[in-house]
Amino acid sequence: MAPELQRNDKLGEQLVKALKARHFDAYYCSTKQAAALQIMSLIPKTDVVAWGGSATMNALGVIQNVKLEGWKCIDRDSAQNAEERLTLMRQSLLCDTYLCGTNAVTEDGELINVDGNGNRTAAMTFGPKSVIIACGMNKVVKDLDAAVSRARNYAAPVNAQRFEIQTPCKQTGACADCKSPDSICTYIVRTRLCKPAGRIKIVLIGENLGF
Repeated sequence: MAPELQRNDKLGEQLVKALKARHFDAYYCSTKQAAALQIMSLIPKTDVVAWGGSATMNALGVIQNVKLEGWKCIDRDSAQNAEERLTLMRQSLLCDTYLCGTNAVTEDGELINVDGNGNRTAAMTFGPKSVIIACGMNKVVKDLDAAVSRARNYAAPVNAQRFEIQTPCKQTGACADCKSPDSICTYIVRTRLCKPAGRIKIVLIGENLGF
């Protein structure tokens, strides 16, 4: 096994303990395939499922699977126009299981997320009965300062390339602490505990996934 993967396995084991101490349900999977199976096992067949724009969940094939395997889904990408898309995003806040990624997680088990519209961070904090977060080990950082830095200086400029927006980071690849109407750093949310216990389930993956 490559040294990087060995390190991920060791750190992942410790991070699971740190997350559980903060009342998250936490799992570590060495591979994408194992992680996808773990996530699917956490979704009851009777649940209504929705999701945020997660590159990690897409890379795992989870969103494709819930569409194909019979779950009732709230799919914002099925909207015919912007108004309908916004309606679906609002409905997602009352789904049973919400799927998403995270921008950063500290070695002590706290999450940092930046969001442009706030729909993903809103779902994380309240609304859906269950939230499942997929997180590649490339998103694990030492502390909160490093987590905020990763979210704003790396994840946000990379994500900006995916959208038709006009922000400095879209043009330069670097955060300018902008006040643009298109900013995707409108909300910066720190999740230090899971309440109620077990509502947020975090599946760590021993590979580099997502932004």
